[in-house]
Amino acid sequence: MTYCLGIAVDAGLVFASDSRTNAGVDHVNSYPKMFHFTVPNQAFFVLLTSGNLATTQAVVERIQRDLEDPDAKNSLAQASEMSDAARYVGHVSYKVRRYYQEGESGESHAFDSSFILGGQIAGKPHQLYMIYPQGNYIRNSPYAPFLQIGETKYGKPILDRIIEPRTSLEAAARCALVSIDSTTRSNLTVAPPIDLLIYARDALQPAQIQRYKLNSPYYASLRKHWGEGLKQLFDELPLFDWEKTSV
Repeated sequence: MTYCLGIAVDAGLVFASDSRTNAGVDHVNSYPKMFHFTVPNQAFFVLLTSGNLATTQAVVERIQRDLEDPDAKNSLAQASEMSDAARYVGHVSYKVRRYYQEGESGESHAFDSSFILGGQIAGKPHQLYMIYPQGNYIRNSPYAPFLQIGETKYGKPILDRIIEPRTSLEAAARCALVSIDSTTRSNLTVAPPIDLLIYARDALQPAQIQRYKLNSPYYASLRKHWGEGLKQLFDELPLFDWEKTSV
């Protein structure tokens, strides 16, 4: 399984992903699930992937090949809006999925993959899109400033409580790491290394790209402080009425 998330705030975008893939308890590997593409002076895109590894790798390879081919009929370089880029990625994903499904007698969803695409085209607003296996997509909004794919439930509560449009990029990045840490503690199919990318609005290039292992000093410190802080807050919760009386 996997867990990836993208956060959109006024100041820019934050992306985070784990890197664990597994095909059973005795077959665990690590693969990157975050990819970024630059169209010099024109656009910057980040793609997060979840689902069938063969499908996601084929999609990423096709996107890169189209981007490098000046004669390609469609590519990220030709997108004039972020929605055009999302539609293109959805089309590539759908075609790859259909290709793998041909001649297969197994369940059709075995080759499903989902994506989060974010970035900015020069002169246009920065945006996030979630792209479904069928190729359709939704985008972020002020009421839904983050998007998740994979094991989403464990890391969502902190995002719901903290993320809003005016949140700073650094605070959003810390929140993303806490969200992933909460997921790794509850689900063994999500694990470090953790990839983190911060994009500042209108930059058309990443502000920060970081990779954290479990014992990386900053990530270890963040996990320690978050765990200790939760325990302290729990101890400070209001007492029941009968506890007050007994005290």
